[in-house]
Amino acid sequence: MKFLDQAKIYIKAGDGGKGCVAFRREKFIEFGGPNGGDGGDGGSVYFEAVENLNTLIDFRYQQHFKAQKGQQGMGSEMTGYKGEDLIIKVPVGTEIVAEDGTTVLKDMVVAGERFLIAKGGKGGLGNTRFKTSTNQAPRYAGPGTPGEEIWVWLRLKIIADVGLIGLPNAGKSTFLSAVTAARPKIASYPFTTLHPHLGVAWCGGKEMVLADIPGLIEGAHDGVGLGDRFLKHIERCSVFLHLLDATAENVAADYKTIRKELELYNDKLKNTPEVVALNKCDALTEEEIADKLKALKKVCKNKIFTISAVAHNNLEPCLQAVDALIARGNRGKKESATEAETIVEKKTWSPLG
Repeated sequence: MKFLDQAKIYIKAGDGGKGCVAFRREKFIEFGGPNGGDGGDGGSVYFEAVENLNTLIDFRYQQHFKAQKGQQGMGSEMTGYKGEDLIIKVPVGTEIVAEDGTTVLKDMVVAGERFLIAKGGKGGLGNTRFKTSTNQAPRYAGPGTPGEEIWVWLRLKIIADVGLIGLPNAGKSTFLSAVTAARPKIASYPFTTLHPHLGVAWCGGKEMVLADIPGLIEGAHDGVGLGDRFLKHIERCSVFLHLLDATAENVAADYKTIRKELELYNDKLKNTPEVVALNKCDALTEEEIADKLKALKKVCKNKIFTISAVAHNNLEPCLQAVDALIARGNRGKKESATEAETIVEKKTWSPLG
C-alpha cells in the first residue's frame, strides 16, 4: 500500500427535508384541517479514529463526502426519516485542519474517538405546525435548513515511541531492519527512504514502535530535500535515536546539523530526550573510533553508543537506553540518558527480525 500522509477533502452534511402541506380528506369530516408532517433531519458527518489504518491513501481516490438528506414530510402528520450519518474513518494520529492549513480543528489520537465535523440540517415544519386560531388552514410549510459544508485538510502524524533521525545514509533503515521485522529499502545512495517506515522491537518484555523517516539535510526545515514534509512524523515521539555515520569526515558537524534542523522546525523538539549512536563502527579501527568519539563528545553531552547495524554489534545496550527514556503509562517519569546507563544490565532484548 502506498503511503500518503496528507489529503484535502470536501464534506457536506445532509440537508433537512421539506415540511409537507397536506389536508385531511376523510369522508364526513367537513373541516378536516391540515395534517402535513415535518421533514426529517439531515445526516451529520463524523470522523472516527481507527487502529487498522496507517495511511490516507483512500482519500486520494475520493475527495467528496456527503451525508444523506432528510426525507420530505408526508400527509397524515408523518415525519420524514432522518438521513443516515456518515462516518469517515481515519488512522489514529490524524489531524483535522481547516482549509487555511493552519487551524487544527481536532487531533485524532485515541482509537475509537469520534469528532463531529459537519452537522446535518434541521427538517422543515409541516403545515400542521402553523395552524392557529386565526389561520385554520395554512398552505405553507418550512423548507428545511441546509447541512453544514466544509473543506478540510487531513494530516497524518505517525504515533511512534522512537524516532530514528540522522543524515541520509546514516544507516537508519538498516537499524530498523536489524531490530524489527520491518523490511525497508536499503541502498548505498542518499534518500533511499522516500516515506516513513514503522517497526516494532521488544525490550525488557515491552514493545517499542520505531519510526524511520527520510534523511534530513541542512535546510530541511525550509523544504530542502524530503525532511520538511516528514519531520512532522517525529513530533509525537517520546525519544529520538540519533544515528551518525562513523565513516563520515566530520561527525560533530553532522550531529550539529541535525540538531539545528530540529530546533528550526519546531523549538519544542530540542527538549525531546535523545540517544546518540555512532553507526557503521565495524568499518573503522579502534583508534579511528576513539577519534570520532572524542570529536563528538565536544558537541554532545549524552552517552554515545558505538554500534553496527549491519553486524548487529552493540544493538542491545543501545535499545535498552532508548527503552528507558520512553514515556509509558506505567512509568512515573522519563529517566535521563545518564540514568539509563545504570539500568542497562537489568533488561533483556529480543528482536522480531
